[in-house]
Amino acid sequence: MAEDRDRLPAVVRSSLRSAGRQLAEARNAYDDAKRSARADLPLSEDGEARIVCRRHAERRTVSVDEDGRPQCFDPEHSDCQGCVEDIRSGTIETW
Repeated sequence: MAEDRDRLPAVVRSSLRSAGRQLAEARNAYDDAKRSARADLPLSEDGEARIVCRRHAERRTVSVDEDGRPQCFDPEHSDCQGCVEDIRSGTIETW
């Protein structure tokens, strides 16, 4: 019984290290996906992304921040939210 109690801290430490590694891997994968989605966007001569705005159904050149949000993003509008989701997934309509 005493041996089991002595092993418990080691098991907990090992589990916490494993969970920490998995969390770091998930964060890295998420960051890589965001960078990849932005990198895949066609750019204008000014270096801005060329996307088709879902809200206004028009072609736009906009800067996109590191979270995948275009400068015209309105967090209250469902079309804008969908646009960000499309940018992050790499399915945004471009020109």
